[in-house]
Parts: sequence; structure tokens; C-alpha cells
Amino acid sequence: MPSVILNQGRERSLLRRHPWVFSGAIREVQGDPQAGDTVDVFGADGAWLARGAFSPASQITVRTWSFHQETEIGPDFFRHRLAEAVGFRQSLGVERQGTAFRLVHGESDGLPGVIADRYGEFLVCQFLTAGAERWKASIVEALAASGPYRGIYERSDAEVRQKEGLAPAVGVLTGEAPPDLVEITENGVRFLVDAKHGHKTGFYLDQRENRSAPGALSQDRDVLNGFSYTGGFGVWALKGGARSLVNVDSSAGALELGRRNLQLNGLAADKVEDIEADMFGLLRRFRDARREFDLIIIDPPKFAETRGHLEKACRGYKDINLFAFKLLRPGGTLLTFSCSGAVTPDLFQKVVADAALDAGRDARLVRHLSQAPDHPVLLSFPEGQYLSGLQVAVR
Repeated sequence: MPSVILNQGRERSLLRRHPWVFSGAIREVQGDPQAGDTVDVFGADGAWLARGAFSPASQITVRTWSFHQETEIGPDFFRHRLAEAVGFRQSLGVERQGTAFRLVHGESDGLPGVIADRYGEFLVCQFLTAGAERWKASIVEALAASGPYRGIYERSDAEVRQKEGLAPAVGVLTGEAPPDLVEITENGVRFLVDAKHGHKTGFYLDQRENRSAPGALSQDRDVLNGFSYTGGFGVWALKGGARSLVNVDSSAGALELGRRNLQLNGLAADKVEDIEADMFGLLRRFRDARREFDLIIIDPPKFAETRGHLEKACRGYKDINLFAFKLLRPGGTLLTFSCSGAVTPDLFQKVVADAALDAGRDARLVRHLSQAPDHPVLLSFPEGQYLSGLQVAVR
């Protein structure tokens, strides 16, 4: 088997079972491994450390499949890992919460680069790394056996595939293509999901538990739902008795689907104002117009793809939260999120605290918010915690 030999002292992360080997840690590649091939990783002293997938185009040159030398990487391995992932979700009881949840979450399920989300009778998958691409057929076969599903659809159109030297791939993997809109339920609420064209695999499943938070915070309150996408937080706000709701998104199509989600849940749209706009500019206009709200939800897209973008991302998070604090009435609440993995929870809290200070507001942290349990974080892989959220009350 081809192998990778590490530089002296670079084995420490693997000994702590971190699943990544960066190119700078490698002294030598033996054999002629191609993208996605399985390689053994050895320390500088010759000790066997791990077995993983080789990706010569990526700075993360090896992603580990196993830390056990007796493990063979093949169809049986992927069947076993998929069975573990399915069993774990069953133990969490996610099916009791609704018909949509994450079935496979990459490194945290021992399957780097593999994402599988269930939307009712369909699975929507992403294969984001060379190793995942190499074993796609075996993984899809194992996923199909975990069903039954009407179809498995691929949405490997994320930009991260470019770093692996992979072209985008979209289409049916087995069975039927999902319809243009798939209806799901989530904690008793119904949503329509565009699994073929929507963000990520169609919906932000990681926000499942946070999405219901406005339900207890919206009674007789004016609510601003920023970066609203298809209106999930807004639906819960109206269910909670909001006096008014403003949904803001840069996509007219997302706002229209948000309207349909209101109708699907029997909620009147006469309390709702949809605004197609850039959120940063709109907040400034609202400030200048002295418009105020009792509850503001800020759930922007990722601002930092890598640590190299961290400083710029923090400025963005500070600016948008500063304007939100200025628009909150006394006694109001801010629900604010970051999905940039490079922005740690501690750093995000500091950024939001600085925004409150600059806005001249006294603010109290009510609780931390994070990704749903079906998006677990492997303790040896802290990078798996990418969603940070805060519920903040202002005086």
C-alpha cells in the first residue's frame, strides 16, 4: 500500500486522533498514490499511525479513515460506518422530531467529506473530498440499504470540491430525483425544501432546535428576521404571536418560498413584510429611519472560509451586530449566529460583546446556541463545531 511519512514531531495530532494530515507535515510520499487512494501514514520513527484517503491537490493531503491498523478500507468498512451513523441518529430520536435530519456528518461520523441529509423519502448527499469521491459507489450502495428511500440525489456543488481537484457533480445517484419542492415536518411545523437548487442540500438542518426559539420570544413583538432564506425563523415567530415580521433576504426566490411556508402552516401573511435587499445596507437605512424592533434574528452566510479571512469576518460580524443592537428596543432580544468554523464560540461572543459596547447597549447573554445534535462534534476534531449562536437580552 502507498504510504506517507511524516516529518519529525508532526505525529502528535494523529496520536490525539485528529483526522487531518496537512501537506506541511509530510516528509515523503512512497509509492504512487492517486487522488482518493488509500495510504498508510507513518511517523518519522517508522511507527504506523493511521490509514486514510490521499488528496494531492489539497492542503489537507490525508484525511483519516481509521486509526486501527487491522481495518481494511473497502465496501464492508463503509457499510459498517453507515450503520453506525444511522444507529446514532436513532439513539438521538431525531425521527420523532420530524422527517428531515442529517444522517452522515463527515469527520464526526468517521467519513470525511461525506454529507447525507434526509428529506422525507429522499436522501441528498455531498461528496466533498477525493476519498469520498473515490468510494462514492460503495457509500451510495450502503446508504440505499439503510432506507428504503425513493431516491438518492447528489449536490456535490460546494466550492470546497475545487480545493480537492474535483469538478461539481449534481444529479440522481439512485432511484428517483426529488420533486422541485419536498415537504418536510420539523417539530410540528411544515416546510417546503428545494433540495435540487437550495442552499447546502436545500435547508439549514443544523438550525432545527434554534429555529423554534422565536416561538417563545415573539408574543406581541415586532420581529426582524435577517438573512431569512425561506423564512424558517419567521414561521416560528408568527406561530409565537408576533405583532409584525420583516423577512430580509437577497433572493426573491427564497422570500417567495418563505411566503409559501407561511401558507403551508396556515399563517396569515398580512403581518409580514418581505424585503429583497443587502442586509448591511438595510440595517443602515433602518437606523437612519429610526425604525425599532423587539426581536432581531441575524443568521448570515459564512463570512470566513479559512483562518486567513478571520479578521475580515470579525469586522463583518461586529458591524452587523452593532446595527442590530442599535435597532433593538429596551427589553429586546437578539438571536445572532456565525456559521464560520474559524470563528470560535469564544471569539464570536467577544465580537458581539464589542458590538454591544460600541452601540452603547447593556446586554446580557441568556444562552449559547449551537448546531443540532445530528450534527455532532467529534471531541478530537473541534473544527466540527462551526455554528455558534447567542441569545442576548438588552436593557
